[in-house]
Amino acid sequence: SGTTTSFPILVSDRSNPTADYSNTASCARRRTMNNEPSSVANEATSDAAAAVDNNAGATFDNVAPVPLETELDDPAAIHNSSLRNRRSSGSGSGSANGTNGNNGALATNNTKMKHQGSQLSLPKKKSSVFGASSNLVNSIVGAGIIGIPYALRMSGLWAGLFLLLLVGLFTDKSLRILIEQASFHPRFRSLPAPVLTFEDLASYPFGKFGSGFVLFNMFVMAYGAMVAYLLIIKDTVPTVMGYEHGTHLLERNFILILVSLLVMLPLSMQRDMASLSITSTISVAADVVLVVFVAAYSPIQDTVATNGGIGRIMQTDSVHSTLFVGLGILSTAMACQHSAFIVANSLNDKTRRRWKWVTNQSIALAAVLCAILGVCGYLGFLDDTQGDVLNNFPVGSVEADGARILLALTMVFTYPMESFVARHVLIMLVHNGDMDARGGFTPENESKLADEELGDDDYGHGNGAGDDDDDDDNATAATSRTAASTVVEGGGVFCLNRRQTWTISVYLMSLLPSLLVSDIGPVLSLTGAIGGSCISYIGPGLLYLGINGEEFLSKISGAIESWRRNKGYATSSSGANANNNGSDRGSVTADDLPVEGDADAQLPPQNDVSPTARSYESIHTGPKPCWYYLGLFPFWCAIARKGAIHTNKKIDAAVAAFGRGGVATTPDDGAVDVLPTPSKWDFTVSIIFVLFGVVSLIAGVGSNIYVQLNGMGAVGV
Repeated sequence: SGTTTSFPILVSDRSNPTADYSNTASCARRRTMNNEPSSVANEATSDAAAAVDNNAGATFDNVAPVPLETELDDPAAIHNSSLRNRRSSGSGSGSANGTNGNNGALATNNTKMKHQGSQLSLPKKKSSVFGASSNLVNSIVGAGIIGIPYALRMSGLWAGLFLLLLVGLFTDKSLRILIEQASFHPRFRSLPAPVLTFEDLASYPFGKFGSGFVLFNMFVMAYGAMVAYLLIIKDTVPTVMGYEHGTHLLERNFILILVSLLVMLPLSMQRDMASLSITSTISVAADVVLVVFVAAYSPIQDTVATNGGIGRIMQTDSVHSTLFVGLGILSTAMACQHSAFIVANSLNDKTRRRWKWVTNQSIALAAVLCAILGVCGYLGFLDDTQGDVLNNFPVGSVEADGARILLALTMVFTYPMESFVARHVLIMLVHNGDMDARGGFTPENESKLADEELGDDDYGHGNGAGDDDDDDDNATAATSRTAASTVVEGGGVFCLNRRQTWTISVYLMSLLPSLLVSDIGPVLSLTGAIGGSCISYIGPGLLYLGINGEEFLSKISGAIESWRRNKGYATSSSGANANNNGSDRGSVTADDLPVEGDADAQLPPQNDVSPTARSYESIHTGPKPCWYYLGLFPFWCAIARKGAIHTNKKIDAAVAAFGRGGVATTPDDGAVDVLPTPSKWDFTVSIIFVLFGVVSLIAGVGSNIYVQLNGMGAVGV
């Protein structure tokens, strides 16, 4: 965060446009790192150059962008992507030391770099902690908050409050897991390009399946929320105008189209989420007033008295058979993991501490608002509580219509948050994350991008030996801007650019079902049961296990080896070493000394086995305790092994392909924002996440089907 990083830039020779850049070893020798002499850079990149030297026949100008998930066994493909993303032009004939004037390092802040792997278009605007918190609260307190009373009706009062607290704690923990693993994990900090998206993080331990799993469920969550927001507009604005709920369908649909087209769609056209900070603050304020209204005007006293008093209600209304329907709604209400990376990337000076502030205060405020509105709304109507609790209030009263206007205002300002996520998913799948399209790849914008990357645009460049200092200043100044600030957006249809095209497409996709459906309850419940369970619980838990697979296997191996020693079983040396943290590696025996009389004698080569393979072999060799099977550890170990192998392989391939030789992207300055080694409790939490998510997914979908088939969601049932 805020750390200036040196990245090598591969430049082309303008004097030789037909030059063949397939010899990547030659390319690596044209790089310098951290302004070191070229000989030092050659030494550091020789191994990486050899690793990608099989890229025969490729030329600089015809390199195609690599897909979202690059094959790990082909580092050259990643290297080709770097050539495409880092295209630049020469800037002079020579330098003072007689080396090629194109050599040098381009210092750039890693938050302003274009993501190398996916061509992700980064935000141009940043938010403060308050602005990021407002955006996150706005993402949480959307349509879900108005369905909290219905969730308590489905799950039961006590069970619903317990689940709300549990979901809030899980949401806060998972938000920090995702961003901390991506931004502050020691191994990811050494990557040539930062991990900036949920799906990119998932691709490290689980490859294409991981990224596809995340993208699918992100879209489910965003799309379901967008439909729910439009349904609330359909419930509120026409009602205020005199068209009661359940009547005048044509007029209500027309009003929905008008409001969404004139207000919600233009807000969704924004490029960066930071642009929504002000509207998000207004939306959160409207939510607070809405909660106050429900608490003040809900007929709690009359309803409670009619049903035998508060004591009887609390005794009998504990847990209902439709518990998991309520859990689905609560998961939808609190889920914001699909927006986590968009909000975190918009946070200025992103650190672990600042991100924790954002999540803590956002989740706490959202949980309090949900609890107050849920309890007051449910106690006011009990079994008559509808999916949109405002539909329980009489039509025509000033107070109720005021609350409907506030809810509509909240939906108008929250809809763009989910539209951003849905648009991001589709652009990742179709365009590999390149939202700006670099002006449609016109020659004019290609030239602008090349000039900006070199610092030529508006800054000039030197042509001789005496201009070295000016060249350095120009390159540094150029990094204060992103390519998107200069390049005109393109790539869309008709007169629209790519961002506008996909925004309109997502809007139309969400508008159609909202014109056909009237009940928001099933929409919220199914969205939470499917997308919420996967994106909020299963995904973060599996990612943590996979990324930290080596540490997990080491701990399990050590525990099993300890159990074997206590039981008198033979232990494997690898397990003992893992358990003893390598304490006996330093011992030397006579057998280790050179053989007398043979000057050329060498010690036999050691078997170079990865820590993952060593721990996994130790676990599977020999007897195992009962808790290993009862705790489903064969499954957890298999997940950890797969994740560790794939993560190591992808990180090594990325580092080798970019020719960095393992040089860290940030200086080793003792920064506190590096994650500590995972503890047993951390792994326990990740396993609980997965189990909770699987149960809520299966039971939630099953409960929704049962409720719909038996009509149990109807008012009064």
